[in-house]
Amino acid sequence: MSSEKDISSFEDAQTSGPRKVSADEHQVQLKEVAHNLSKKESVSAYFTILAAGFGLVSDGYQNNLMTMTNARVIFKQLYPKDYTSAVSTRVSNSLLVGAVLGQIIVGLICDRFGRKVALVATTLLIVIGATLGTAAHGAHGSAQGLFWFLTFARGITGVGVGGEYPASSTSASEAANERKISDRGPVFIMVTNFVLSFGGPLGIVVFLIVISAAGENHLETVWRVCFGFGILLPLTVFFFRLRMMSSKLYRKGAIKRRVPYMLVFKRYWRSLIGTCGAWFLYDFVTFPNGVFSGTIIASVIHNNDIKRTAEWQLLLGSIALPGVLVGAFLCNRLGRRNTMCLGFSGYLVFGLIIGLAYDKITNIIPLFVIFYGLMQSFGNMGPGDMLGLTSAESYPTPIRGTCYGLSAAIGKTGAALGTEAFTPIQNNLGKRRVSMPYELWTFIVAAICGVTGVLVTYFFVPDLTGIDLAEEDAKFMKYLAENGWEGEVGEDDDKELIVDKYAVEEAMEEKTG
Repeated sequence: MSSEKDISSFEDAQTSGPRKVSADEHQVQLKEVAHNLSKKESVSAYFTILAAGFGLVSDGYQNNLMTMTNARVIFKQLYPKDYTSAVSTRVSNSLLVGAVLGQIIVGLICDRFGRKVALVATTLLIVIGATLGTAAHGAHGSAQGLFWFLTFARGITGVGVGGEYPASSTSASEAANERKISDRGPVFIMVTNFVLSFGGPLGIVVFLIVISAAGENHLETVWRVCFGFGILLPLTVFFFRLRMMSSKLYRKGAIKRRVPYMLVFKRYWRSLIGTCGAWFLYDFVTFPNGVFSGTIIASVIHNNDIKRTAEWQLLLGSIALPGVLVGAFLCNRLGRRNTMCLGFSGYLVFGLIIGLAYDKITNIIPLFVIFYGLMQSFGNMGPGDMLGLTSAESYPTPIRGTCYGLSAAIGKTGAALGTEAFTPIQNNLGKRRVSMPYELWTFIVAAICGVTGVLVTYFFVPDLTGIDLAEEDAKFMKYLAENGWEGEVGEDDDKELIVDKYAVEEAMEEKTG
């Protein structure tokens, strides 16, 4: 009688709680179902990829929004005494600080609570922050109050923008992997870095349309409309995100409790050095060069013609954008690591060309803009395309959002430091020294970061070109089991309890005995 009760209680536990399996059994099951999609799951995968693209267009727009409203362009003309370089850096960095927080926090949410929760939260934060920025005012018309309000609003936007990186990118990489492994790299690049890079030219086009319609005598209207346009972009995907499904990899492999972070670090420390270090170097160069490109170009053309500055910036962005397409073409052919090294090499070559011949090149504005654009194009082709891709591929599904978010956050820290480092250069724009103008240091620093980036990439960034994401998930789960970890994986009906294989065998023996 007692043995019957024991068997009955075991069967109840099996039906009411997660099914007990060994890491080996989980590995076999994962590989069997990873690409076996129902019609509903297949459609959801397509729309997840598209929604990531539309969501990250919003990020690209927000990242480049301050380009035309920054110093020497709009705010400097509207508030010449109040909009100092320190204020300019503070407003620009507020987005970066928010992005760092968003990348870390939402990266954790992405893994612990689900991709859907993370994506909906980031969309709402971007809408709220963009709305506040559009309506920003200082008390009693105070310019300083306006800029503090903008700092706060851009910080909220930054949390949403930063959160989009791990949330959209992890979901897009997993959905692309479900569709076709060989296309995962190019598809991922087109819905992440391409749309992020497209956000720059889009911002300039919106600015040119608005300033042409409103006129240069209504600059406050211009910047508020440009800020307001940023509210519309994230709303285009909000409805779908409320109805989306998580990827099969996440439903089968999520670890929401007792995440073994020490074991994670022990296994992936080398990859973390690679993705974090390379992203730091890339953002240290590319972000200030994006935010302050209007300032740099304005210093070269030697006048305050806002539309002409914007037109040169549009050309700059148009030259930089094709690099993304080249990277998508090369990522499978050369491999992730080699393509990234090639891109960092472009920083070295064009950074030195512009920096060492700065005085002569800047006398020919089209030539300067072309070389400047090519430097950014190589950045887009290499680290711009590959960093997100390698950060999504290098880590298993249970910790993909966390490690991706951490890598991107370290990158945004580099962006903030790069923006801060640009301040003394900005303060001295136009103040020529007989031997060396201050502006050229922007490009010399880019060359130095290019060399360092090649070394970090070559020695620390893994290359998982063409490898199924389910393979690393299975290896990770086996590694955890070998190191004594036991716990729940998966969610809803796919939830399982990973235990030692001998415990599974003993349970089965007790059940049949």
